[in-house]
Amino acid sequence: MAFNPFKEQGVPIEKQIKSWSEINMKPFDKNKVNPYTRVRVILMNGIEVEAAIFSHQFSRHTYDMHTKQMLAMTRRAEQQQQKMINWLNPGSQSILETTIGYEQVAVDLTSALAKNEPDENVRQTLDFALLEDFDHLFRFANFLKLTKDMKAEKITGRNTEITVGRPTVLEHRHPFDGIRRHYETPSANPLTCVHALTITAAEQQTMNYYMNQGANIKEKLGRGLYQEIAQVEEEHVTLYESLMDPKDSWYLQMVMHEITECWLYFSLYMDETDNRIKNFWEENLMMEVEHLKAANELMKRYEHRDAQEIIPDGLPEPLLQFQPNIEYVREVLNNQVHLTAKESDFVSADSLDKNDRYFQYQSLVNANGAPSDKVIQELMREEGKDYRLELAGENPIPEYRHRELAGAHR
Repeated sequence: MAFNPFKEQGVPIEKQIKSWSEINMKPFDKNKVNPYTRVRVILMNGIEVEAAIFSHQFSRHTYDMHTKQMLAMTRRAEQQQQKMINWLNPGSQSILETTIGYEQVAVDLTSALAKNEPDENVRQTLDFALLEDFDHLFRFANFLKLTKDMKAEKITGRNTEITVGRPTVLEHRHPFDGIRRHYETPSANPLTCVHALTITAAEQQTMNYYMNQGANIKEKLGRGLYQEIAQVEEEHVTLYESLMDPKDSWYLQMVMHEITECWLYFSLYMDETDNRIKNFWEENLMMEVEHLKAANELMKRYEHRDAQEIIPDGLPEPLLQFQPNIEYVREVLNNQVHLTAKESDFVSADSLDKNDRYFQYQSLVNANGAPSDKVIQELMREEGKDYRLELAGENPIPEYRHRELAGAHR
């Protein structure tokens, strides 16, 4: 279903500001919410946070007062959107429970984007990081079982498997090896640009959440786990943001942010099962329609370019849809679990020289063991085996099938 935001009448920007009572949204019930509704809420919170951060950065890099004023106006509306979205999360949902939701976002969002990504370099990057976020879900799920005796499947449902991915302890790489080749925006499929912005914003939000909330975890082992995985999320943000064309002007970047938000809100509106939140996505979409038009007017005024040339037939397709990606993740796991990054390529870790900087970096950060390993070992000691939700059979990697302390995986 094509949707052309330039042909729609949205909510005028001057009418978008709401009262305090309007933005203080009623949260969802954590025990009844559809797991993918929680996923959508987490994703769009990250998207709106990125919108605000970008807008502030643009404002700091322009001397034009008209541009600053328009940025300030749309930013104020998007700040309210962010509060409304984030406040859908209930206060009764713990940091760790929310974390499980964040990692489900990472697994199923990355899978959904990768399956439809037309650019091979971008798709490879998505697949590579997918296996790492998949393992993060496993580590946090085991910490949840260890500390709260709670199964993560209560949060994720039976939509996303929980088992070993590329072990987190192996994900720590030298910073030089976390940068990819970028696409060229003029020749890129608009869907690629939208995907890159979406995944960068989502991983940035995950990184920020762990950076800020990890210190609020009581257990020392858990604090270490958040530190370790937050560092990998920083790697992922570096990885994903390097895909975007650095030659894009500030005005073009602003337009692409608004196109991405329209694409996401329309996708979520079409996909949502909760009628209250579905209507909320539609309301936000109609706000973003006008944000896009305003951004386009600025680009036409100062750069004599029109965003309608980027998306002449409406928003890029296919739209984003959240659904189980069990077989896709298993296929990627089976084919790519052995990879690491070297310069701008993905290579087998076994192909690296023993003196490679990857191993030197590993010896530094993992000198006293990794919290991501210790969490699994501790649960094995307490319960005799780790926690998993393997819905399609045993882990496809034979050496990762051991669930007891003797002979356990990394």
